[in-house]
Amino acid sequence: MKYEALLNDADAEGLTIKERPFHTYDGRIKGKNIYLRKGMTTTEKACVLAEELGHHYTAVGDILDMDITSNRKLERAGRLHAYNRMIGLIGIINAYEHGCRNYYEMAEFLDVTEDFLKESLECYRQKYGRCVTLDNYIIYFEPYLAVMERID
Repeated sequence: MKYEALLNDADAEGLTIKERPFHTYDGRIKGKNIYLRKGMTTTEKACVLAEELGHHYTAVGDILDMDITSNRKLERAGRLHAYNRMIGLIGIINAYEHGCRNYYEMAEFLDVTEDFLKESLECYRQKYGRCVTLDNYIIYFEPYLAVMERID
């Protein structure tokens, strides 16, 4: 379902999605076209499309050269947009409440790849530090992922 919603958002933005036989990357946005690597699963496509949409919303121009500091920042902003869209802190809490206790279960519940999940958790750790509080929950990113409900 997430992939279809992302396709609808891309369409609403006037973006065209095309699949190409890429060898070096999974996705790329150029102008009003988003290119995805052929042969990916729907879940993989959703994760890549979310990131490319993130770049559409957060970047301007060619940011492929990661030796340029501003490009690295824009790449991170696009990825963070994708992580928030596909997972978010609420998604981590929902997975915990659903009984997910490992990366595999959590990724399956959230309908993302394990790599995408692990990268998002590292990004959240860099953004929030050791832990973050949301509503009545504390999400720990160090020393390992843990969600605890606060009892006041």
